[in-house]
Amino acid sequence: MRRPGFPPSATEPAPEPTRIARIGAEGDGIGQVRDGLPLYLRLVLPGETVLATPRTRRGEGWAGTVDTVLAPSAERVAPVCRHFGGCGGCALQHWDETPYLAWKSDLLAAALRRAGFAEPPILPIRRSLPGTRRRMDLALRRQGGRVQIGLHQPRGREIVDLAECHVLQPALVALIAPLRAALQGLGLLRREGAAVVNLLDSGPDLLLRTDGRAEAADRLRLAGFARLHGLPRISWAGPDGVAETLCELRPAETRLSGVAVRPPPGGFLQATEAGEASIIADVLAGLPDDLPRKARIGELFAGSGTLSFALAARAQLRAFAGDPAAAQALRQAAARAGLAGRLVCETRDLARRPVAAAELGACRAVVLDPPYEGAGPQMAELAASRVGRVVYVSCNPAALAADARLLRQAGYRVLAARPIDQFLWSARLESVVVFAR
Repeated sequence: MRRPGFPPSATEPAPEPTRIARIGAEGDGIGQVRDGLPLYLRLVLPGETVLATPRTRRGEGWAGTVDTVLAPSAERVAPVCRHFGGCGGCALQHWDETPYLAWKSDLLAAALRRAGFAEPPILPIRRSLPGTRRRMDLALRRQGGRVQIGLHQPRGREIVDLAECHVLQPALVALIAPLRAALQGLGLLRREGAAVVNLLDSGPDLLLRTDGRAEAADRLRLAGFARLHGLPRISWAGPDGVAETLCELRPAETRLSGVAVRPPPGGFLQATEAGEASIIADVLAGLPDDLPRKARIGELFAGSGTLSFALAARAQLRAFAGDPAAAQALRQAAARAGLAGRLVCETRDLARRPVAAAELGACRAVVLDPPYEGAGPQMAELAASRVGRVVYVSCNPAALAADARLLRQAGYRVLAARPIDQFLWSARLESVVVFAR
């Protein structure tokens, strides 16, 4: 069967000139094949003309490869990283900052328009700088007698063995080479795994997920690695997925809104300090102006307390966290800080047992920071509640659009929407949206 848009005699289409109309939501340039179907191309920019070849079907269109950029955009800049193009971490490092940030802002505006808000009030974007990301999640593979550590290729399984990264904090980049060398001699990594590192105030907190077992020799070597490189804690999860602490030289601790928290291994942490500060500032700004300290706020998907302690300083807080270890870390931190009377945290899987609308109705405001896939069943209960103010923190414009549509149907309007670029040079976007009715 011939491909749509190509002559019957052609088994493989020849490259042809294609003009890039725009950058799509996943960071790919979008052009057209001959019959008008969309053609998705990586590493191009709006307005460019490229010589491109369709390769595989992608949704209703095609994914292709670029042979030559015939007419480059004036917005094209030289990427700063040697891995750019092959590494799946960055998609838009070749785009000038001003149009890139405008595109990111429009991701938020487009999501809210899809939800039914015709002219959403978009605030100026806030961004994190290069070299400030404090969390890395790297793939591990033992192959050909050596260990690879890095990120997967775009939409592929091959690992780009990282030698540099201009997104991560330098302290994390400096850890990659010695970690690669240490894993070389460890039996707990047979073929594949992952390394999650959060840069806490007490140092890099490492969680290894591997397909082998951590024997006594591995534990001793990792304890030596922690001492040599200043890691407060190294944890490990084997094939059963259960994490255990292999060594803890001092408390793995970080401060959230001034409160010392000891998150679980691999626990959620906002990608950058600047991003976290921006989110908190906009969440607090989105609360009702006349909120008394005795009022009640509900927080959904609270985690270990990224927002909780700032909210508890404004009103009585009832928080819900799905992960038992994160909820326990939040409760313990609140108790040590003397906040147990103002901050109550319940462990609850909100996908299976959402907080009912009637229960939420006692809150003057509800703040939620759901996972990437969105708030799920909890959103219907929130939309059906009598809550006057909802502050939604999102890391996925597509999920935000679906969830915000329920609020629009329930009579909410958008008071403010802030895009926050803490996922530098990627298609991901953080945002804070304030809804009221």
